[in-house]
Amino acid sequence: MGVLPLFPVTTVGSWPRPPELLRAQRMKRLDQMGEEEFTQMADLAVLEVLRLQEEAGVDVVTDGEQRRDNFYSFVAEKLDGVVLMTLAEMLNIVEDKAGFERILQTLDVPAYAISNAVCRDRIQRRRPVAVDDFLFLKRHTDKPVKVTLPGPYLLTRSMYVPAVTKEAYPTKEDLGEDVVRVLRAELNDLVKAGADFIQFDEPVLTEVVFAQGHPRTFMCAALAARGDPTEELDFAAYLLNKVIQGTDSVRIGLHICRGNWSENEATLLRGSYHPLLKYLERLHVRQLVLEYATERAGDLLVFGDMELGLGVVNPRSQTIESPEQVKRSIELALRLYPADKLWLNPDCGFGTFSNRPVNTPEVAFRKLKAIAQAAATYRG
Repeated sequence: MGVLPLFPVTTVGSWPRPPELLRAQRMKRLDQMGEEEFTQMADLAVLEVLRLQEEAGVDVVTDGEQRRDNFYSFVAEKLDGVVLMTLAEMLNIVEDKAGFERILQTLDVPAYAISNAVCRDRIQRRRPVAVDDFLFLKRHTDKPVKVTLPGPYLLTRSMYVPAVTKEAYPTKEDLGEDVVRVLRAELNDLVKAGADFIQFDEPVLTEVVFAQGHPRTFMCAALAARGDPTEELDFAAYLLNKVIQGTDSVRIGLHICRGNWSENEATLLRGSYHPLLKYLERLHVRQLVLEYATERAGDLLVFGDMELGLGVVNPRSQTIESPEQVKRSIELALRLYPADKLWLNPDCGFGTFSNRPVNTPEVAFRKLKAIAQAAATYRG
């Protein structure tokens, strides 16, 4: 990756898609637009996101996940054996319809607005999940690049819908082994291609802890979880460590949040990372990318010798945090972390779900610029 300044500034990954790209996503899903035409439109959107990040002062850039319908269900286009279904469509096939309806009732978005990747056959990589996207971005910037991937636990839980998955995989654990195989192949290809930073997203880990075995959000299908959080967290740690084993040559990060689909904070999970502490310290990742810009995250914790990607702005708020506010967050973190262990980022993405962005590009840009200005002051 080369030498980075103190307090490197980056994003968690996603960025709002322009209206024309959202229309193209819909047309592509309905087979009304070909792959080549969609790719050309997505390329332009990626270049615009890159321009905004560079202008804002971001040190490690992403492609804004412009080609993805959301942060994990996009794998349906990359993997054999996986289909894309809206939550409304899933309601017709799940066994516990009453339980699933209770989950949907907690949302402030229509069930048809969010899609989920569902496994219905043995999974194989049809094509790279993110390598081609990384190579395109790398050709257009001299800055280090972060690549975001859905974590193995998230993919396993979200894709395992017993009504359609059991014939191919009798248990969620069986599916998990193939998810690990697919992600290891992707990770190895990204390392060979020269990726600087690979971030796995596992937001559902907070749901395991805070929902006490009764899932209440749509961060995954939430149909395959055991009632015991300890077993689920052990399983999640096992899967991720198995994926990243032997990849010490690249910076591996793990992102965890508490939901990122609404500006209404009351619909999102809350609670300290403390119940996750002993599991996170077992992970062989170099950096934890965590939300800390709102009081829902609780007190700042130290996680062994890991770097902290410190969330310093709220992506769901229209209020632009000042550089002084960001500096106060840095000052608090420096009481627990050495300067060379701190990275700065928003709490989460600005457009986790393509048709449900939590902010505008203009606000997102100004928030990133405030982070970069605060970082520059401290570097001086």
